[in-house]
Amino acid sequence: MKAALDGIKVVDLTRVLAGPYCTMILADLGADVIKVEAPGGSDETRSWGPPFQNGVSAYYLCANRNKRSITVNLKTEEGREIIRKLTKEADVLIHNFKTGSMEKWMLDYDSMKSINPKLVYCSITGFGETGPDRHLPGYDYIIQGLSGLMSITGYEESEPLKIGVAMVDILTGLYSAIAIEAALFEREKSGQGQKIDMSLLDTAVSSLANVASNYLISGNVPKRLGNDHPNIVPYSTFKTMDGEMIIAVGNNRQFSTLCEIIGIPEVAYLEKYKTNDARVKNSKGLTRIIENQLQLKPADHWITLFTQNQIPCGPIQTMDQVFTHPQIIAREMVVNFIHPEAGKVKLVGSPIKLSRTKVKMERHPPLAGEHTIEVLQQAGFSKDEIVKLIEEKIV
Repeated sequence: MKAALDGIKVVDLTRVLAGPYCTMILADLGADVIKVEAPGGSDETRSWGPPFQNGVSAYYLCANRNKRSITVNLKTEEGREIIRKLTKEADVLIHNFKTGSMEKWMLDYDSMKSINPKLVYCSITGFGETGPDRHLPGYDYIIQGLSGLMSITGYEESEPLKIGVAMVDILTGLYSAIAIEAALFEREKSGQGQKIDMSLLDTAVSSLANVASNYLISGNVPKRLGNDHPNIVPYSTFKTMDGEMIIAVGNNRQFSTLCEIIGIPEVAYLEKYKTNDARVKNSKGLTRIIENQLQLKPADHWITLFTQNQIPCGPIQTMDQVFTHPQIIAREMVVNFIHPEAGKVKLVGSPIKLSRTKVKMERHPPLAGEHTIEVLQQAGFSKDEIVKLIEEKIV
């Protein structure tokens, strides 16, 4: 069975995380992704570490499997002509250069549309291609601060904190993949491509979800709540005899059951805790009452009881616990590759589980320029032309 995006060709001019994460999703789904870097390799993540495995960056490995790699010097007209030739037969071109760079090189959407009217062209920038900040560079960390994400992350008494991974980059990659697939689907009806303008800032603001809605409706600037939920109680981390655990009570029935299990059934009927609205208003007192009971037993004891009684709960696992967890293993969320330099490497698997057109793990994250000759031959370049391009350091 062919993969879902089999036959889709993607010219990938992105680096670091948001763009490569997007194109890895497309590649996992079967698209032929041609990763383009400058000669020698220009994706900054190739040098980001430690850790390295035999000189290969773990960071680079996380977002570049299932792709082919070519090197092209975009600062030369000959190099830019290679991109145009590849794009003529491509379905998608994606880049994350600063606003204005592609126009300067005549690789912008209007220029490429004249070559391939069916092209889906995706731009990923920090601030988008319109607005007063469109020319500023965008970095996940900066955007987390600017978007308000950091203002709601951490405890009220702590300083604002960033999320533990570059979540804005990851979400932008996901949104970009969705947008590209939507444009490809629409193209089946219209026969036309289109431009996609993706922004890290837009993505970060959209990810505020209910917190943004709470502010827009109430006008109240949200405070940092640590692990607490602004709209649901009890929905947080709680101390037990031997550490913390998570309890996520979503309704009054679950709350009543929780109180009964931990030995305080009467609390569920007190006016100040009887409804979720009341519990939110009196959360600090309720948390103390619950934790006093939870600290009588270890976390595993409570997790077992709560799970048996359908109360959402769970432990707070470290990475070593995550990747040895039976559920993670059963869902094939760890995959193995043989890399020509790094050797055997373990990578995080794909969360996309399709029943017929299954995700395939066929290519290791490529060396810089590993497939240059192969791709150029397929694009119609002769042996002599390729030798000349190599000699002139165009590729």
